[in-house]
Amino acid sequence: MTTTELRKPRVEVADALRGFAVAAIILLHSIEHFNFYSFPPTDGQPAWLNFTDRAIWDGMFFMFGGKAYAIFALLFGFSFYIMYSNQERRGNDFRGRFCWRLVLLFLFGNLNAIFFTGEVLVLYSLVGFVLPLVCRLSNRVVLWIAALCMIQPVEIFKLATAMLNPDAPAPAPIDGPFWAAIYPALREGTFWETVKVNLWEGQLASLGWAWENARMFQTASLFMIGMVAGRNGWFADTVKNRRLWGCVLACALVAFFPLYGLSNMLSRFIETASIEKPLLLIITSLHKFAFMLVLVTGVLFAFYSSWMERPLRGLMSYGRMSLTNYIMQSVIGSTLFYNWGFALHDDLGITASICVGAGILAIQILFCNWWMRHHTHGPLEWLWRKLTWI
Repeated sequence: MTTTELRKPRVEVADALRGFAVAAIILLHSIEHFNFYSFPPTDGQPAWLNFTDRAIWDGMFFMFGGKAYAIFALLFGFSFYIMYSNQERRGNDFRGRFCWRLVLLFLFGNLNAIFFTGEVLVLYSLVGFVLPLVCRLSNRVVLWIAALCMIQPVEIFKLATAMLNPDAPAPAPIDGPFWAAIYPALREGTFWETVKVNLWEGQLASLGWAWENARMFQTASLFMIGMVAGRNGWFADTVKNRRLWGCVLACALVAFFPLYGLSNMLSRFIETASIEKPLLLIITSLHKFAFMLVLVTGVLFAFYSSWMERPLRGLMSYGRMSLTNYIMQSVIGSTLFYNWGFALHDDLGITASICVGAGILAIQILFCNWWMRHHTHGPLEWLWRKLTWI
């Protein structure tokens, strides 16, 4: 067999989905000022600008908050399956090599953390070790494990404990002290002071926040679901898959609205914080997963339709260079908003910030489309691939 025959054909819609997710991430990060949450005063703003600020903030977080990263995680598991199966067809065991690849991702994550407080690659590099552990289990077993992770077993334990002892105080968030150390550096620090705090307190704050907000188990679940999606060819455009995703869309919509409504009204009926918090995290994890499936299904159906395929194909190169784009977003964003750069955090409101994010996105897409006409991989993707097989 030739090398080409030993590889499965590239699933183009996965690139478009990945591009869609990274595009949503840059827009969210821009209105957050890259996890700084420092904004100019709104007292003297026109009423219409206050309205657009609120509408953009609420609309973006409703659509993409917790969902863009979920799509990214789903495709991380899918990519693992593609690499694993390609090596399996050659008679190679990819598990050890993938563990080395996760070590490299950890290093890329720390490179990203130099610039961005709140990056996610380190989390992926740690949680990703679940994939070599489950990759030889059956689909049924993997999906059961994924389902258990999705319903948040740690939060269920906390909920049960709190219900047995409702008078016990809710534990303080573990990430709070780290954020308190970070924000002064972002507001007043030099570049080196920012790097120092980002690489230690920033990473601990990011991982602590992920633990406190039930992202650890949700990420592991999405990795496994993405792997199973790859095994079963769920992203291929077939009549069977269109029926499957139609059912997924219907079930996701039916599940999302009551879960989302319940998450918004929970605080009105549960006054005990130690009970409310874990229950809210369980419900929130599920409703974000449901809406993520709505977004994925929408992109899939749009990509496989004749009238929407062309614009979505414009995101394919962007998705193929997702690692490069994600890290470059952090470099650009921190330069714009943090004190060591242009310190625009207290000059640009939410409406102006999303325009800046859209500008960065447009430039990145143009660059990616140019780059991929001349290269097979993005710059950091090429480096990651070379170091994987060193």
